[in-house]
Amino acid sequence: MPPHNAAPPAVIATDIPARLDRLPWSRFHTLVVVALGITWILDGLEVTLAGSVSGALKESPVLRFTNTEIGLAGAAYIAGAVLGALFFGWLTDRLGRKRLFSITVLVYLAATAATAFSWNVTSFLIFRFFTGMGIGGEYTAINSTIQELVPARVRGWTDLVINGSFWVGAAMGAIGAIILLDPATINPELGWRLAFFIGAALGLVILILRRWIPESPRWLLSHGRAEEAAAIVTRIETLAGVSYSTSEGLAQIRLRPRPATPLGEVFHSLFVTHRQRALVGLALMVSQAFFYNAIFFTYALILTDFYQVPSHLIGWFILPFAAGNFLGPLLIGRLFDTLGRRTMIAATYALSALLLAGTGYLFAQDLVTAPQLTLCWSVVFFFASAAASSAYLTVSETFPVEMRALAIAVFYAIGTGAGGVAGPWLFGALIDTGSRASVFGGYLFGAALMLAAAVIAALYAVRAERRPLESVARPLNAAD
Repeated sequence: MPPHNAAPPAVIATDIPARLDRLPWSRFHTLVVVALGITWILDGLEVTLAGSVSGALKESPVLRFTNTEIGLAGAAYIAGAVLGALFFGWLTDRLGRKRLFSITVLVYLAATAATAFSWNVTSFLIFRFFTGMGIGGEYTAINSTIQELVPARVRGWTDLVINGSFWVGAAMGAIGAIILLDPATINPELGWRLAFFIGAALGLVILILRRWIPESPRWLLSHGRAEEAAAIVTRIETLAGVSYSTSEGLAQIRLRPRPATPLGEVFHSLFVTHRQRALVGLALMVSQAFFYNAIFFTYALILTDFYQVPSHLIGWFILPFAAGNFLGPLLIGRLFDTLGRRTMIAATYALSALLLAGTGYLFAQDLVTAPQLTLCWSVVFFFASAAASSAYLTVSETFPVEMRALAIAVFYAIGTGAGGVAGPWLFGALIDTGSRASVFGGYLFGAALMLAAAVIAALYAVRAERRPLESVARPLNAAD
C-alpha cells in the first residue's frame, strides 16, 4: 500500500482512441481479422471434428464410446473453455492482449495434438479439457483485442463476421472428416486420430501470423505506456496511408493510468454499476450457448441414431449447416451497425427461437429426411449464428477497457457453463431414449431460452452502434 503522502498518478490526455476510430479500413485491419479471427476457425474445427468423429469413437476398438460419453467429451471441452476463459481473461487484463494470445494458442496446439494419442475415455476427456482451455483463453484475449483495434463504425459487422468464421472451421472439419473417416481411404481408428492434427497444424500457422499484431494501444494507455501506444498508432496510420496532425482537433480523453485494476473494483463495476448490462449479457450468453452446443454437439448422433447415416458421411451434412451459419453474420451483420444493436439482437434471437421450434416439430413428427432436416438447420442457423455472435459483441464492447477481457470471460464462463456443459449432456441423454418427442422437448426448451433473451435485448440492450468504446463504457481510470 502506498504511503498516505504519495503523489497521485499522473493524468494523461490523449486522442489515441479517436485516431484509431477515424482510420479507413486498411491491410492492417485485414491482418488483424485474419490473424486473430482464425481462433473461431479453430473452435469450429474442433467442435466439428468432435461431432463428426463421434461415430468412429463409438466404433473404435480402443475407446468404444457410448452416446453419453460422447456428450461428456463435449462437456469436457466446454468446461475447459470456461476455466480457460476465466484464468486467461484475468491475465489478459493484467499482462496485455498480445502476450496472452500467444500463450493460449500454444496451450491449444499442444492439447489438440495430444488428443490424437488418447488411449482410453479418461485420457480423451482430459486432453479435450485442455484443448478447451486454450480456446476459452483465446476468446477473451482475441475479442478484447479486436474491439480495441477496429474502427467504431464497422465494429459490429467485423465482430460478427469474425465470430461467424467459426463455421469456416466447421466446414474444414467436415471435409477433413469426410476424407479421414472414409474406411475405403484409411483405417477409421487411425483416421480420427489424424483428424485432430489438422488443428495443431493450423495452430502453427497462427503463431507465425500473430507476430505482426501489436499490443492494443488502448490497453497500453490504461497502464500508463502512452509513448508505446502512440508509436503503434503511428505505424498503423502509415499502413492506412493516413497522416496525423494535432490540428485535426480529435476528441481527447483524460486517464489516470495504473498498473492493475483491483478485482473488487472490477466486480463492483460489473455487477453494481453496470448491473443491467450484466443481466443482458448473461441472458444472451446462456441462451445461445445452450442453443448452439446442445444442437451442434449432438447433430452427428441424430443423424446416426435416427437416420442411420454412416459415420464417415456425417461431414457432408455439416457443410450446408456450416454455410448457413457463416452467411448469416456476413450478409446481415452490417445491419447491426445501421439498424442498431437492440433491434437486430432482438430480431435474430426471436427468429432463431421460432425457427428452432418449427424444425423441432418437423423432426418429432418424422416429416423430414436427413438432407431436409439439414437444410432446415441451415435456415435456422443463418439467423442464430448472427444472434450468437452478437452476444460476444455485446459483452466485449459494453464494459470498460481495464476489465474487458475479464468481463468477456465471466459471461462466457457463466453462459457456457450453464448452457454449454448442460446442453450436450442433456441432449446425449435425450437421444439415448430413442424418442423423437423427448428430443423435441429439448428443442422447445432451447427455443424458450432464445425467446426470453430476445425480449430482454429488445428492452435493455445497449445502443452501442458506431460509438467509440470510451463512449459506450467510461474507463474506470477516467480522470474526469
